[in-house]
This record gives sequence, C-alpha cells and structure tokens, in this order.
Amino acid sequence: MPTYSEYLKLEELLALQRPLSRGPEHDEMLFIVIHQVYELWFKEILHEISYLEQQLDRHDAARAQHTLKRILTILKVLVAQLDILETMTPLEFLSFRDRLDSGSGFQSYQFRELEFALGRKDPRALERYPSGSGARLALERRLGSPTLWDAFLRFLAASGAAIPVSLLKRDVSGPIEPSPDLQAILIEIYRNNPALTELCERLVDLDEGVMEWRYRHVKMVQRTIGTRRGTGGSAGAEYLATTLNQPLFPDLWAIRTEL
Repeated sequence: MPTYSEYLKLEELLALQRPLSRGPEHDEMLFIVIHQVYELWFKEILHEISYLEQQLDRHDAARAQHTLKRILTILKVLVAQLDILETMTPLEFLSFRDRLDSGSGFQSYQFRELEFALGRKDPRALERYPSGSGARLALERRLGSPTLWDAFLRFLAASGAAIPVSLLKRDVSGPIEPSPDLQAILIEIYRNNPALTELCERLVDLDEGVMEWRYRHVKMVQRTIGTRRGTGGSAGAEYLATTLNQPLFPDLWAIRTEL
C-alpha cells in the first residue's frame, strides 16, 4: 500500500514551485502556489462538469443537484483565494513581475476549456496554442463537444418540456444565443414545476459565481498593476473588464422580468 506521500506524489508536487527572481523575492512563492492551486481547481471543475453532464443525461436530478453544489462551493474557494493574492502590494508584485516574461494567466488553457464547457466558445482562442499541442487538442475537443447548457436542454426535453428541435440540434461549436421560444418554456417551468425550477436556479448560481470570480479578478488586477498592460502582452485589466456582465446562460436571466 502506498504511503500518504506516495499516493499524493508529494515529492514531485512540492518540487514544482520554482521562483525565478533573484534571492528569490519573497512573494514570488505565494504567486506561484496560488496560480498552481487555481489550475488544480480548474481541473477539478472540468472533471465535475463532465460528471454533471452524465447525470443530466441519466436524468438523475438529485445527483446533478449535488454535483452543482460541489462546483458552486469550489467557485467560492476560487474567489476567496483572491483575498490571499491581495495581501501582496503592487511593489511586492513588481519586484518579480518581469520574471514572468511572456507568461500570463491569459494563456491558461484550462480556463479557456472551462469557458468552452460552459458555452462561451470562441475558435480564435485556439490560435494562442501551437497546433498539435496538448492544450490545443484539449480545446479542439471542447469546441466540438456539447456544453453543459446542451446537456441541460436535453434533460428538460426528457422531462417533457417542448424544447425546440433547433436548440437540441444546434451547432455546439458556436456560442449560446438567447431564444424567445425557450424563454417562454422556462417561464412555464418556473410557474408550474418547482423541481425543475430548483435546477434552473442552481445554474443561475453557477453563472453568477463565474461572474463574481471575474469581477473580483478584475479588481485584484487593477489593485495590483493599475492600467499597465498584462504580462504576455495581454491588455491586463482593460481586457478583463470586457468579460464582465456576460451571462453564460442568457435565457435564465432574460425571464426574470417576465415572472
């Protein structure tokens, strides 16, 4: 039987934090650890979304709700981790920032994969990764695969909702577009089916949780580097601000004024 250390591959894991600054600068270790932990959580959320889609296809609403609750709890942890990053002052970050060179969180392929899985698909994102690389292949798979929203629509159809065929057979490589026909069906569900309404509301929680993380991330970047350009040539906070207030599931928000 493996030991605790062997099972978790601790020797390899704890050897992955390698500051590049001279000294090294004290806060570079924090920066590395936080971002490595983020990538691990992104991996877990992707794992849970795949499982959630399976539960929806099996029409297991209880297990789907449980899985959504886990994802939402992880999102709260992602937001809380920003509090730790904000203990680093702008000068402390600038002391090692130049060591990032062309590296940027903008290049996180797992976060792009998460966006794809949740329905925010943009094939231009593939251009940032070399053809044939693991990152590119993972994103290409996600681009051509149904999203969580598609799994949810299949679930509603299996529950008896008259989901338009055009939505069930849409081009899954494209973004999720609002549908007045679907909104009318969702309003009917909210008025007459409490069980399905509960699942809809958890998806709204998920959407809101992602938006909260985006907002807190923007404010953290503004607090740390102001209006400077981001590392890796990204536009920094200016670009991040453009991602705010863009719901993943627009139909669930559009119906609020009609209920």
